[in-house]
Order: sequence, then structure tokens, then C-alpha cells
Amino acid sequence: MAIVDSKGRLFGKFNILDIGALLVILLVIFGIFFFPGTTGSVAQVGTKTVPIEVDLVVRGLNVRDPEVLYNQGLKKGGKTNVIIRNQPYGQIAIKSVQKLPRTTLVPQPDGTVKELPDPKSNSFSTDMLLTLEGKAQVTNNGPVLGNSKVKIGMPFELEGFNYNFNASVIDIRLKDK
Repeated sequence: MAIVDSKGRLFGKFNILDIGALLVILLVIFGIFFFPGTTGSVAQVGTKTVPIEVDLVVRGLNVRDPEVLYNQGLKKGGKTNVIIRNQPYGQIAIKSVQKLPRTTLVPQPDGTVKELPDPKSNSFSTDMLLTLEGKAQVTNNGPVLGNSKVKIGMPFELEGFNYNFNASVIDIRLKDK
């Protein structure tokens, strides 16, 4: 009796392809349960947590009464929900909210340019500077909030009871403990 017959069966009973497929399945199951790999995000390995301040600029937010937004939703000492790269981070404290004046560039007769208050400013459009503070993990690639890196130029989505808008990161300050 031959070890492999003319139909590709081992000892006339087992197909070699079926045995190979069974071995691959067993190796995969063994690899999943005995070598599951690392858990958690890569950004959390070997990091330290430090306080962080993030400055955000909001340009052209259309709101009927900005003072109501500042007093009810975005007030100093309050909290706001933050979404970074479509990943909810959670709540973060609002350190300060500053309304920015609307300005326009005006050329002068001598060839220079001055920034002056905009006389035709839209009363329903507002600009503001927000400072948020929280805790971030510091990695070799920079600070991380939740599982998202925080870099200048990134959009943050801010959400509260009566607002939802985007802002851009313009400054990041890490504080040592």
C-alpha cells in the first residue's frame, strides 16, 4: 500500500489538501489564543500624562446672539464635548473664551497696509479664541488626547447643548507636573 495514492489521498483515506487546510485553521486558532498581541492603543505605550492647554480659533461662526452662546454654552469654567478626527474624546474644560474683533486690511496712501475694524461686518458672524484644558499623554510624536494626536492645524468639533461647530488648533501648551 502506497503512502499517497493516485487520487492524492494519504494512506487511501485522507485528502492531502484537506489536511493542509485543517493545519492552517489550527495554526490560526493557536495564534489568536496564545499570541493575541498587544492590547490598547500604540499611543499609550511608554507615555506620561501631563496637563495640556489647546488654543482654538473659530472664524465666521454664524450665531444670532454671541453673548447668549458665551453665557450659556461656552463659558469660562464650563465643559464642552470634543470630537477629534470623528472620534469622540469626551468632555474637556473651557479655560477661556475671547471674542475676536472683525477687521479688514486697508491700504494706505503711502503703500502700507493697516488692519482696521470692519465697518460692514455681518452682525450674525462672530470670531472667537477658545482655550481648552485637560490631560494628554505625551508620546515621541506629540501629545495625544484619547486616541488622537493633537497637532496645530487640526480641526476640533465642539458640541454642547445648543451648539455644534468646528474650530482649528492654533497653539498647544504642555505643562510639567
